[in-house]
Amino acid sequence: MDLGIEVILELFSKQGLTDMFNQAVTDDISENAERILSLRDHYILSIDDVIEFLQGKQPTFARQLCSDTYLPQASRFNQIDDMDWAFGNMGLQDKAKHLATLFLEDLSDFIVECVDENFGFSRYAERLGRSANKFDELYTHLAGKSTYIDQIALTLLEERIKEVHPKLVCFSVPFPGNLYSAFKSANYIKKNYPLISIAMGGGFPNTELRSLKDPRVFEFLDFITLDDGELPIELLCDRVLNNNLDASLKRTFVLEKGGVKYHNNSILSDYKQSQVGTPDYSDLLLDKYISVIEIANPMHSLWSDGRWNKLTMAHGCYWGKCTFCDVSLDYIKIYEPIVASTLVDRMEELIAQTGEKGFHFVDEAAPPALMRELALEILRRKLSVTWWTNIRFEKSFTQDLCRLLKASGCVAISGGLEVASDRLLALIQKGVTVEQVARVTSYFTEAGIMVHAYLMYGYPTQTEQETIDSLEMVRQMFELGIIQSGFWHQFALTAHSPVGHNPDAYGIIPLQEEIEFANNDIQFTDSTGIDHDKFSFGLKKSLFNYMHDMCFDFNLQEWFDFKIPKSTISLDYIEQSLESRDPLDIKSNAKLIWIGTSPIVNEFKKSKKGKEQPYLQMTFNSVNDSLELALPKLEAEWLLNILASSSALSQPLKTMGSVKSDYENRFPNFESFWSSDALQDLRYFGLLSV
Repeated sequence: MDLGIEVILELFSKQGLTDMFNQAVTDDISENAERILSLRDHYILSIDDVIEFLQGKQPTFARQLCSDTYLPQASRFNQIDDMDWAFGNMGLQDKAKHLATLFLEDLSDFIVECVDENFGFSRYAERLGRSANKFDELYTHLAGKSTYIDQIALTLLEERIKEVHPKLVCFSVPFPGNLYSAFKSANYIKKNYPLISIAMGGGFPNTELRSLKDPRVFEFLDFITLDDGELPIELLCDRVLNNNLDASLKRTFVLEKGGVKYHNNSILSDYKQSQVGTPDYSDLLLDKYISVIEIANPMHSLWSDGRWNKLTMAHGCYWGKCTFCDVSLDYIKIYEPIVASTLVDRMEELIAQTGEKGFHFVDEAAPPALMRELALEILRRKLSVTWWTNIRFEKSFTQDLCRLLKASGCVAISGGLEVASDRLLALIQKGVTVEQVARVTSYFTEAGIMVHAYLMYGYPTQTEQETIDSLEMVRQMFELGIIQSGFWHQFALTAHSPVGHNPDAYGIIPLQEEIEFANNDIQFTDSTGIDHDKFSFGLKKSLFNYMHDMCFDFNLQEWFDFKIPKSTISLDYIEQSLESRDPLDIKSNAKLIWIGTSPIVNEFKKSKKGKEQPYLQMTFNSVNDSLELALPKLEAEWLLNILASSSALSQPLKTMGSVKSDYENRFPNFESFWSSDALQDLRYFGLLSV
């Protein structure tokens, strides 16, 4: 079960809001909270319709939501004046979705102020889980009185326990914002059902709890597993369900003789990625998830716009070198790709299971070669899907590969530009340059694929000059339209990264604390002595405007309330980088692929020096354009045969080397033919070399 969505649906209902308002502490509250409280009947009246609309069940309700007289409005609606320039002429459905989102955020603000200070839609009590080297604060909160939100969650949990009668309950905790609720739920089970065993795994334990020492954790849990969970959970099931107390364990913490003990003594190998199967979402309330919309960030809107089926193309990261990343941990370090046919098998299974055709591949960085094979397999099976993923902006992403990805349904990619400084990119070991990133992002954009860039500031040894120069690079990329979305985040030192393992090499001094509970984010001092925090507001404010095509002509100083150095980057740096794009070279091992349609062919004769020559006129139609191409008949017939045999459905695909040899057996100078205007036009219609 997804306890998160079930709690939200219970809370944001007529009965839930009625009970919530009755629970609220309304002494000495803000003017905004007073307004919401005075409009409680309006919130209660409209809540069910709002939720159903956000679930996609009442599209006709959009006009009501946009009427300006239906939804009660508090402080979040102060943003409405910005909607026209942020969204332009947005459709009625999107506008209604945004207003409904503001409505929920107003209620959330009231809940935080008057009911439960730790409330969040997806990150409840996140503060308690962040870098908690000691268990003390979380332990104290868990011992306290249950909040109203806790009571909702525990009631739902109780219903499910009575329905299923489990012997083993497993909590997946991906983020710090899920930690408190997991422990609270586990505590309830321990007190009321002491015979049920409880395990925890997921992203948070994998990164944060590898140095666990505090035995009090096992007042709530029996087992904590790390990394890939398939085999550890299988072994736990053997121990608990079959009462096999001698069963070996894999990457599992337990309590033994009053102390925390780590077991990794199973001789069994972990399952290969090809063996783990397709995720099973059949018990989740897939038709009840809500879809909200965010005004600030196109990529964040994509995340929340509907429900995406989650898959991975590969276990781990094929690059695995970035110095800020947890590359020492197995979920990054152990790289194991999945073959494209298996991936598409899983996509088809999930479509049949969920009815959803949207896919988010959650890889650290999807491998370009596998993305190519995935795209081809989607095209071969004639699947109509929408998908996006995370990448490195590496040179393998050519114009043609980006066009192929788009043809298969790819609508967006996100990647780490990090710091737009070649010195710092080299220090990070990103394996790319700013110029390369600019070219690759332009290829994706030209193909119609949205580009989101992760941006970083405050990396060790980064100077103020480099921060401002990086901002100027980002400004130019947005002004040229080769990046559409971005997010600035401050560098965080993690215990499992190369920087964390060798801080001296990066000029920082970690502030070491005794670790008894979580251990990942580490406070540190930078040898530069620069206060990077001060740049946060200006970087984010400028980016907000750039994402909405605003303020490119502002002097960078205008974003900051303190003196900054003048940028040393020329105003046409990115533009010049784009002019030096990859040459049109012919790689002999590249595959030739035709993803266009069969042309309409007509023969005609053309007089040259008194002699008539037969020509073929070929009309190629795409969904939104057409191209007329005339070639001498023999050359045209050769081309038509090549197109027919280079379809994405063809197996095996021809290499450019074999195509070149075949051409030159009949005609001279393939290079001249391939670089001709006619062939370049045809490439836009689907003749690709990848």
